[in-house]
Amino acid sequence: MKISTKGRYGLMLLVDLAQQEGSTPISLKSIAERQNLSEHYLEQLIAPLRNAGFVRSIRGAYGGYVLARSAQDIVVKDIIYTLEGPITIVDDDFEDGLGVLWDRLRNAISDVLTEITLKDLVEMRGNSENNYMFYI
Repeated sequence: MKISTKGRYGLMLLVDLAQQEGSTPISLKSIAERQNLSEHYLEQLIAPLRNAGFVRSIRGAYGGYVLARSAQDIVVKDIIYTLEGPITIVDDDFEDGLGVLWDRLRNAISDVLTEITLKDLVEMRGNSENNYMFYI
């Protein structure tokens, strides 16, 4: 399984919002600048994240985005599923006699993604001056 830029950049966007949790709404432009990402690409990612209930938008001159729930209540698995779809290791209809292996591998990945919250990612990232996302 390979996480695409949709999943990686979506995580970066939400981790950035989680770091700012409790402050004023954050614009996508400021996130894009801090994370060295395309603002246009972030605009494409924000809609599914908003529809899934991870973020909410605030309109107006000082508007932007904020987390819709606490960073502690958002697990990485839900974000990845929203942006990437379900985890697959091999095609389900692939008959190689190794289904138990593929199921165990998929379940192990799912378990890890379920255990980690946005708050955990913020803590892993630390409070350094460098705001570039760590590699997962």
